Parts: sequence; C-alpha cells; structure tokens
Amino acid sequence: MSDYRRYRLPGGTYFFTVNLLDRRSSLLVDQIDLLRQAVRVAKERRPFHIDAWVVLPDHMHAIWTLPEGDADYSARWTDIKKTFVISLPAIEPLSAARSAKGERGVWQRRFWEHTIRDDRDYAAHIDYVHINPLKHGLVERVVDWPHSSFHRAVERGWYAQDWGADVPDLVAGERA
Repeated sequence: MSDYRRYRLPGGTYFFTVNLLDRRSSLLVDQIDLLRQAVRVAKERRPFHIDAWVVLPDHMHAIWTLPEGDADYSARWTDIKKTFVISLPAIEPLSAARSAKGERGVWQRRFWEHTIRDDRDYAAHIDYVHINPLKHGLVERVVDWPHSSFHRAVERGWYAQDWGADVPDLVAGERA
C-alpha cells in the first residue's frame, strides 16, 4: 500500500479534480440536481466557500476556501460522494474488490488536490476551472456550458461573457 500524503493548510484554498470511475459516463451532468443537493448537504455539515466549480460529464474541478483553522477537505468530499451515491439506483457494475468493501462503483477512490499558493496561482486555477468545458470540446464558447460558476463570475464582473475565445491553452491543474 502506498504512503499517500496530502498537504493541509487550515483555512487554505484548494483546487480539486474529482473523477467518476467510468470516465465514459455522463452521470454528473445527467444527475446534476442530485450532485447539487449532495454539495448543499456537505456544506451544511461542514461549511466551506466555493470559489469556482465546473461539473463535466465524468469529472469536476472545484476551488474551495475552508474556514479558519479547518483543513479537512477530505471529509467534505466523502460527504459529497456518499450523499450523491446514496441517491442513485445501484445499477453500476461492481468489481469483486469494491463489492467486498461494500463500495459502489461510481467514484474513483481518490481525488487530486492542489493547495493554492498565491494570487497568481489562484487566478490561473480559476481560469482553468472555467475554460475546462472548452478544453474538452464540450462547447465552442465557455458561456455555453451550464454547469459552471463562470456565469456567477460574469454577473460579478470578473469575466466578460465572451471570455475564453482568445485564451491560450491553460496548464494549471493539468498539463495540456
């Protein structure tokens, strides 16, 4: 078993990538209302601020800021994943290992996290979250993807509605 360690900064801001087990699935957008409800439940149990979020068919990216003195983002992701899965019918195929552990075959076990270092890093990751539907070829314009905090950012004046048309490949979070 690997010795996997995460960097935890109480009150920190983090970028996450969370994937479905089946990367060909569209479950996250097909069941977007159940996912939103799972996030609401997790936020009620353990508050956090959503700085940015995009939900794609098979994965999502989020940037959260945790309350002062709190670094437990893993418990929040566990809440979101469990609440979402409980609301779904159990129709996915299960491996023997997952079945033996009483797990469902919906999520990849782990998630990727990055602690935001400074304002430049924050801005690059916010842009990465919002450009992601365009990067994956899901839309021709960032504004056309409905499952993104981009729309809230446009309302607040942080982005122009046509942002992304001339943005070069972004490499925050993932390498192109």
